[in-house]
Amino acid sequence: MGLFSGTRPDNLGVHDGRLAPPKRTPNNVNSQIDKTADAEHYIEPLRYTGDARRAWAALRRVVDGMQRVKVVKSEPDYLHAEFSSKLMGFVDDTEFYLDEKAGVIQVRSASRLGRRDFGVNRERIEHIRAALARAKP
Repeated sequence: MGLFSGTRPDNLGVHDGRLAPPKRTPNNVNSQIDKTADAEHYIEPLRYTGDARRAWAALRRVVDGMQRVKVVKSEPDYLHAEFSSKLMGFVDDTEFYLDEKAGVIQVRSASRLGRRDFGVNRERIEHIRAALARAKP
């Protein structure tokens, strides 16, 4: 990892069916928060139709095909990947939780350091959403 990789947060993972809440800084997004109460951090979950396992496998293929990514943890319903920026090596923790009960994949993506990310975390999730739509799992 780069000079600005920071330390991996200790609150990652799924706890009682939920990913960690958003940080107060604007450099993160989360699909498990109330959109009306926190529109700045809210992002739609990844929706899928059909078989949840096929959608999950498609997500993993999309993530594996991205640049500057390291998958840290991969479980049947949870994925944690670290994305690093090209120039400075800033690291973002991106998590996915297969919420079969709700029929969606919940997402959280947060920068470890700094205050602003110029929309990078949101753009990454939207890129993944578009790639999944093209894959039609």
